[in-house]
Amino acid sequence: MIAASMRITIASFKGGVAKTTSAVHLAAYLHVKASTVLIDGDANRSATNWARNGGLPFAIVDERQITKASREFEHLVIDTQARPTSGELRDLVAGCDLLVIPSTPDALALHALIQTVEALKELGADRFRILLTIIPPAPSKDGEEARSMLGKAKLPIFRRGIRRFSAFSKAALAGRLVQDVKADPRAILGWEDYQAAGRELYEQVRRITAGTQSGN
Repeated sequence: MIAASMRITIASFKGGVAKTTSAVHLAAYLHVKASTVLIDGDANRSATNWARNGGLPFAIVDERQITKASREFEHLVIDTQARPTSGELRDLVAGCDLLVIPSTPDALALHALIQTVEALKELGADRFRILLTIIPPAPSKDGEEARSMLGKAKLPIFRRGIRRFSAFSKAALAGRLVQDVKADPRAILGWEDYQAAGRELYEQVRRITAGTQSGN
């Protein structure tokens, strides 16, 4: 049996920011690299229900099986309960290689995001990265403005965000990954966004773990 080499946690202080969608598709990206399991820690069991409707290429288990899953799978992606308390946030940070915080570019979501970042700073946590999601198409400039604001605040953010596509809701209803929604020609664009985020995540975690190992 092998130990999990990457633990990725997806967390948000606000609902409706594509938290589970991000967990599912980042898990799909990592699964291409090596065996991956998605730990469904959300009380709504959104990821579990997503898989039940059709089928996903990786395993999904609940949080009670995380110890066993850590021994059996190379990568773990954890979909957490929305709006974690400060104590829960501390445990999430301590138990992962990288905390991914999805946020839409609207004012309410960004306000919740800043609260999350402030809580992380109080914990002394620096292994987190912000993923902008559900970015509206042009002529809206919400995505650009949000990215600029976060950049000026010197907050870590994925170089590429996730654009808003109806294919994601179609994928959830069908129990599939977005790239498998063949009837929607824009579905592949949604997968390309998550592929880009996945590549950056993968390289970021490799740098983090390499630095940790060299410091031992």
